[in-house]
Order: sequence, then structure tokens, then C-alpha cells
Amino acid sequence: MDLPLVVAITGASGVIYGVEMLRALKVLGQTTHLILSEAAGLNMAIETDYSLDEVRALADVVYPNKDVGAAVASGSFRTRGMIVAPCTVKTLSAIANSFTYNLIVRAADVTLKERRTLVLMVRETPLHKGHLELMTRAADCGAVILPPMPSFYHKPATIMDIVHQSIGKALDQVGIEHDLFKRWSGHARSEEPKATLHVAP
Repeated sequence: MDLPLVVAITGASGVIYGVEMLRALKVLGQTTHLILSEAAGLNMAIETDYSLDEVRALADVVYPNKDVGAAVASGSFRTRGMIVAPCTVKTLSAIANSFTYNLIVRAADVTLKERRTLVLMVRETPLHKGHLELMTRAADCGAVILPPMPSFYHKPATIMDIVHQSIGKALDQVGIEHDLFKRWSGHARSEEPKATLHVAP
């Protein structure tokens, strides 16, 4: 059974992580259910050339963030898990405290209570102690804290190579096979060909 993956995009800087994740998942044939925060739409216009309609078209199902009666708001609706990319500290705080004031937080809370994988790509720096405590609290509830921190062993040539490595790490957490970046295979074999998955427009 092809269980859908819930993808949420919040208003943190780095909305391209969510957009590229949707594009990669579409290429991979993975069913996606998308929730966009209100601030994500604003940041989309600031940081990318994508329109909201273009981003919505990448998902199989799209829910308004205010629709707390949506399918993904119930634990009886089965999903593969959920990825919040990027995740604002405000959303992190709400998830860590089960303050389910919108659909993103409610869907995340459902993901945790049903023991499914919830990945939070928290985007903030530097971090003060309050941020760290929120991450610890969310992790204690079962969330995977996965800030989009670039690595360079795969010798990224473009910003998109760096973006794809981060979203690839997130997809690993929910068990979705991909070829978004070259994996480390030991120093002697580090000159293997680069990733081959093509997600260009």
C-alpha cells in the first residue's frame, strides 16, 4: 500500500527545501499530502521564483493550514510519516508543547502519537538555550531533529547539490529510496559517480 508522506512548509528561510522535496518525491512516484503555512507563501515569493499554485501542483493533496478537520488531522488516517521543511522555531515550539492551533501542528502531533516518523528540518541560527530545550523536548516525544546542515564530502558543485543532500537525509529517515546525493562509501571509493536522480524543471 502506497501510504502518503505528509510534507509541511513553514515560513522559515529555506522554503526551497520543501519545494525541492516535493519535486523529488514527485519524480520518485511518492504520494504527498501538503500543508503550507501562511508565512510560507510570503517567503516563497521572497526566496524563490515559484508561485503558490506551482508548489501546490507538486503535491497529490493540498490542505489549508486552518483545516483542522482534514484527513491528516486524525490518527486513523494512515501516513508514511511527516516532514516539516523548513521548520520555524514557532512551529517547533508548538509541536514540542502539543499546542495544536493549526493543521501543521495537529498533523505533527498525530504523527508522534501514532509512533510514525516526524522529521523537523529546523531552520534557525544561532540557537539560544530556549531553542535547544524545545528541540530536546520534541526529540523526547519522538521527533527527528534534522536541521539542514550541509556536508561537503560529496563535493557539491551548486547550491542545489547542498539542498538535495539535506532533503535526501530527511527522506532516509522515512525510508524512501532515492539517489539525491553521493553517499560516503569509504575514502578509497570516494570518487564514485555523482548522484543521478534528475529533478530539474
